[in-house]
Amino acid sequence: MTVSSTVRIPPNLSSELQSESVRLGTSENEIIESLLRASLRSRSKRLYQISTSAALVQGVLAGEISSALMMEAGDLGLGTFEDFDGEMMIIDGEIFRMGASGVTRVGPSEIKIPFAQVCWFTSQQSCSFRKIANLLELLATCTQCRRSENLFYAFRIDAYFNSIHVRTVRETPQGSSLERAGDSEATFSWSDVSGSLVGFWSPAYSASLSVPGYHFHFISDDRTKGGHVLDCSFEKSAAHVQVLTDYEVVLPPAGAFLKADLSIDTRSVLRKVE
Repeated sequence: MTVSSTVRIPPNLSSELQSESVRLGTSENEIIESLLRASLRSRSKRLYQISTSAALVQGVLAGEISSALMMEAGDLGLGTFEDFDGEMMIIDGEIFRMGASGVTRVGPSEIKIPFAQVCWFTSQQSCSFRKIANLLELLATCTQCRRSENLFYAFRIDAYFNSIHVRTVRETPQGSSLERAGDSEATFSWSDVSGSLVGFWSPAYSASLSVPGYHFHFISDDRTKGGHVLDCSFEKSAAHVQVLTDYEVVLPPAGAFLKADLSIDTRSVLRKVE
């Protein structure tokens, strides 16, 4: 790797770099290369999250962080939009809104996000998925691919689905709870469709921050169908899993989040709606 001499380094940082170069007895370019390599290694293990599941359960639905900022943190993920207006899927570096009226592609800087989980998916670890008859079998197979109950994991499963059953939330007034939003969801079922599942597994101890256990969204290859996965079956698939050991939560700096009661136990509500 070579570092271009045209890269402009701020004067204060340049002096620090020169001092460190003298102290270590190495070149400035070698230091920059080392830092870049460390940064790339670190980002492949990081789960970036906007807000918390407790805030979502309490109806903190205003987005305070932009989708543009979110997309700087990864190319694969899931979440929701302001006022629960559809399920979010991030795949291959693109954002999709999966709502009751269908699937639409979202521009990278169009919206604010109330909750999302994103990572850079660089996994080379494949996972063996044989015939999957239902969601319970899918989750049991995913569990065999994990080596710990205390780390976070990202999954991507590309398959030809014999059947897929999903739901999408409908737009809900500000302050409405997640449980109330679940009461007005739309459900869809399709057969014989190619598509992808994107999901995360979060440890039980993260319940006040994340959605504990598995959380999967689906989108079809033609990007016309999708939603939060309720059930599925498939035979042929290509599955990959990535362990995530760095967990970064970005909290909204303003709005309803600042005064919401986030001390509640969210597990019963999340089990019901997930």
